[in-house]
Amino acid sequence: MHQYLIELASLMAIFTFAIVSPGADLAMVMRQAMVHGRREAIITSFGVGTSLMFHVTYTILGLGLIISQSIYLFNIVKWLGVAYLIYIGIKALRAGKTELPEVGDGVVVEKRQSALKSFTLGFAANALNPKPVFFFLSIFSTVVHAHTPVPIKFGYGLVMASCLILWFVGVSMFMTTPRMRAAFARASQWIDRTSGVVFIALGIKLATEKSV
Repeated sequence: MHQYLIELASLMAIFTFAIVSPGADLAMVMRQAMVHGRREAIITSFGVGTSLMFHVTYTILGLGLIISQSIYLFNIVKWLGVAYLIYIGIKALRAGKTELPEVGDGVVVEKRQSALKSFTLGFAANALNPKPVFFFLSIFSTVVHAHTPVPIKFGYGLVMASCLILWFVGVSMFMTTPRMRAAFARASQWIDRTSGVVFIALGIKLATEKSV
């Protein structure tokens, strides 16, 4: 058990930096919080965390190695990710001024986004990013012993997913405080345009990176 705790601590030491680094997941959660409200942003956070378990699962099962060694399969994931980021970027750029009829607890009452759509946005933002293929392959192959039982490895993944969800829930709570929402109400269109540019830039960055 001591060995597994050391492995988990090593994984989390590396994963902590990945959690807080800016990327499509953070941009998505922040936009959900500012445009749609706290509930939607938190559900999106769970979508991101669930998607992380998707990456962990195929890494443990060995599919990650297959994808990383196949230019064809990797490019399918890569270009789906590019298309998705640019699509949501264009949607953000075309969005008009967002009205916030009720701000009290950081939740927009009117035109509420469905839970399924909120979850899917978070899941897709992470699942269609090919970078986790190499990230989890590298940290699991270097930090986790080959003979570590599969249930223990899944346990590592659950801990990482839980920490990721907690981080983004914290972001969701902060971004939906009355002061932050009041600031958004004054500059909603510019925030939408900025987030659109960020998503498109992330898509272009992904498109121009070497496949393998």
